[in-house]
Amino acid sequence: MGGIKGNIASFETMGLVDGPGVRFVVFLQGCPLRCTYCHNPEMWTFDEKKVMTANAVFEKIKKYKPYFKKDGGVTVSGGEPLAQGKFVSELFKLCKADGIHTCLDTSGFGEASDELLENVDLVILDVKELDEKKYQSLTGQKIDKFHEFLKKCQESGVKLWLRQVILPNYNDTEENVLKLKAFAEKLKNVEKIELLPYHDMAKKKYKELGLEYRLKDVSAMDKKKCKNLESLLK
Repeated sequence: MGGIKGNIASFETMGLVDGPGVRFVVFLQGCPLRCTYCHNPEMWTFDEKKVMTANAVFEKIKKYKPYFKKDGGVTVSGGEPLAQGKFVSELFKLCKADGIHTCLDTSGFGEASDELLENVDLVILDVKELDEKKYQSLTGQKIDKFHEFLKKCQESGVKLWLRQVILPNYNDTEENVLKLKAFAEKLKNVEKIELLPYHDMAKKKYKELGLEYRLKDVSAMDKKKCKNLESLLK
């Protein structure tokens, strides 16, 4: 067990915003989505930058157990981790066997086996957009896989945190936030909903990569307004 290889982008050993407590965060390389506001375009491609087995990554994680203790754990993010579902499943299986809390940070776009979800304690689900046409315009993909993944989460009973990026003059309205709230109320096991203010700090990355930044004329989201909108969710 643990021989399946994954394409790793980077690690963060003391993550504080990627689930409960202190987290060891594994960022996987590769994402099939092309979100308009993506701030990690360097993770889009599936180039083999750092290939490691699940067992090798697990051995690295174990060294940090004294830091995250019972309140923290490991989070696998990306890119899109479900693009490497077999690797994630194998890694989480090793972590669960060692009593480590597991969190999957995903947009829900990819394949999630029953075994993978059996070994996930928490899913942080990025709700890109609820409208089908707007979802495709925003991400470059159809919304079907998101709904398929969400259905599997409901069937498995896994705990959910929902997150949505709030973009000025796009979804920064009470109407949108109340729509998200109504959506969440129909789901089981939603523990938290968070609104993330859009920031424009990735402009430099796009320029260095020779990519067009489609939001070059959009300012960062006002954090105070975002907090006020988030109060509607309580």
